[in-house]
Amino acid sequence: MNRRQLIGTTLALAGAALATPLRAQGLSALDVAYAGSMGSMMEGPVKDAVAKTLAIDMHGRAQGSDALARLIVGGTIPVDVFVPVTPGPMMTVLKAGKAQHAVPIARTEMVIAYSPKSAFATAFANAGKPGAIPWYQILQQPGLRFGRTDPTTDPQGRNIIFTLQLAEAYYKQPGLAQKILGDTINAAQIFAEPTVEARLQSGELDAASAYRIQPGPFGLPFVQLPDEVNLGNESMHEAYAAATLTLGAKTYHPQALVYYAAAISGAPHVDKAAAFVQWFSSAEAQAILKKYAYDPPVGAAPL
Repeated sequence: MNRRQLIGTTLALAGAALATPLRAQGLSALDVAYAGSMGSMMEGPVKDAVAKTLAIDMHGRAQGSDALARLIVGGTIPVDVFVPVTPGPMMTVLKAGKAQHAVPIARTEMVIAYSPKSAFATAFANAGKPGAIPWYQILQQPGLRFGRTDPTTDPQGRNIIFTLQLAEAYYKQPGLAQKILGDTINAAQIFAEPTVEARLQSGELDAASAYRIQPGPFGLPFVQLPDEVNLGNESMHEAYAAATLTLGAKTYHPQALVYYAAAISGAPHVDKAAAFVQWFSSAEAQAILKKYAYDPPVGAAPL
């Protein structure tokens, strides 16, 4: 056997060795579109768990929930399961007949994440202490680089606006939202949701809006906000409704920060899709959600 034949035989054997375990696994592919805030958990422990428990090879697509809902309704992307945050995007899909029902799987709240590399990191770390500069004043400091998502495509992009509107009233700080955010669509602050935490890690941003579930997997610190502004207290949603945002012809108010899961009607793998949605209620799934700082969706009704 000459050198070329030897190399060819070695590569063929290596390829067979790699392919055999994949074939032996017998995993069923499942396309799952989910809120960009869930990326670390979905592509890590959830992907691993459903492979072992349900024999599912999850193919994830992370993006703003509104944008995903529109793509699903328009038939632009092949999806088996949809997992957005807040009821709005899921209702878009349900009203279009693209899913029959949705179940609540978790809840979260708004926080301000910040970069350990930021010149403002110490100020944020002390923000809750007596006599320290409050978090909303730190966000107004000259030179601070703040990140958020697009309010036209992502509920979180609207939720930071609602949070700051509520903070105006709670802290008696008129004009606070505009001072921190500038224009509603401020290109200097708006980034794709899956990239925001990476920008904080690198120090490109000093601080950013976030759900409480997001900073932990990236090792990022965050400032917790009072219930009066964090949108996460179910008992305060009547008070939260005072916040409002108009984009084009549509007016928005805060919605519960609840994650829902639904199998898409006519999904290519309907049985696996239903099993995946049901799995979120299992002890295994709930343990993963708890580890990643998600709260149980207490009081949230199915859609």
